[in-house]
Amino acid sequence: MVLPGVYAPQDDTSLLTDALAEEPLAPGARVLDVGTGSGALALAAARRGARVTAVDVSRRAVATARLNALLAGVRVRAVRGNLFAPVRDDRFDLILANPPYVPAPPADGEPRGAARAWDAGGDGRLVLDRICRDAPPLLRPGGVLLMVHSVLSDARRTVTALRAAGLEAAVTEHRWVAFGPVLRARQPWLRDRGLLSADDDKEELVVIRAERPR
Repeated sequence: MVLPGVYAPQDDTSLLTDALAEEPLAPGARVLDVGTGSGALALAAARRGARVTAVDVSRRAVATARLNALLAGVRVRAVRGNLFAPVRDDRFDLILANPPYVPAPPADGEPRGAARAWDAGGDGRLVLDRICRDAPPLLRPGGVLLMVHSVLSDARRTVTALRAAGLEAAVTEHRWVAFGPVLRARQPWLRDRGLLSADDDKEELVVIRAERPR
C-alpha cells in the first residue's frame, strides 16, 4: 500500500531490489533503508531475516512503511528523520539508498511535498553527496552500501566520492528505462543543460555497490 504523497515503487526500486537479492545477508544482519518511501526495500531485507531500520523524512512514508510491514508480517523499525540523523550512533552490515536524484530547475527553498522523493537540486546531487559523506562511517567492517540513481546525476562522481571515503566502490547493475512524467516535463531544461540529447527518451539507472574493507 502507498499513501498519497509517498513515493511508489518504480524501476529504480526494482533494480535495487534485484541487487539486494544478490547480496549475501546473514540472519540477524543489521540493515538500514534510508529514504524508505513505501518500505519496499526494507520489507525485502526483513523477509531474509535481517534486523531492519527504515528512515524517511516524510511522516506519511514512515506510516506507510509501518503499515506494509504489518501487512507483510515482518518486523521493521520505521522512524522519521532526515537521512542518517536518527541512526548516527548505530552501525550496519548493509545500507540501502534510493535517494532523490533528478536534476531540478532552480526553485525557492528545499523541495516540498511529494517532490522531496525525486527533486535533488540543479545537478541531482543534493542528497547523493550527503550520502557519500555520511554513510561510510555507519558501515561495519565488511559492510556494504547499495545505492541506485540515474546517470544524469553523475555515477562516476558517486564512485569517486565513495572511494575517497575509503570504500571499494563500483557500478554493479544498470538498466535503461523510459522517461516518467517528471523527466518528460523537464526534457527541454535538461537538454539546455546538456544532460540530454534531442532524441533521448530513456534514462539509464545504475546501482553502485560500496564495501568497507575489513
